[in-house]
Amino acid sequence: MYAIIQTGGKQYRVAPDTVLSVEKIDAEPGAEIAIGEVLMVRTDAGVRVGAPYVEGVTVIAEVVKQTKAPKIIGFKYKPKKNQRRRWGHRQPITVLRVKSINAPNPQAVNQPAPSKGEETAEFPAE
Repeated sequence: MYAIIQTGGKQYRVAPDTVLSVEKIDAEPGAEIAIGEVLMVRTDAGVRVGAPYVEGVTVIAEVVKQTKAPKIIGFKYKPKKNQRRRWGHRQPITVLRVKSINAPNPQAVNQPAPSKGEETAEFPAE
């Protein structure tokens, strides 16, 4: 079983016991968080793709630690002018360990996605 989640503007493929680094989330180490922005979930029953999110599916993760990413060095200069500027940046990140992927009804995961005609029925043809 795995899922594709969205957090911090990025998408991640996660399975139980996956450890990943994401953009900073305000939570203490050891706390559990629920991520409800699940774009896709794959179980033994089948695949379910959301539009944009899968209804009722959450990913439970534990905060391992709050840390910073490796330093990125920036450098600007103007040739022949003796103008130089150097700076560094360390992005704050949160390290998560995925505990479980919770789907309320495993049989509901295998429901077919809406057909193309149903999706475009809301918008008038041009």
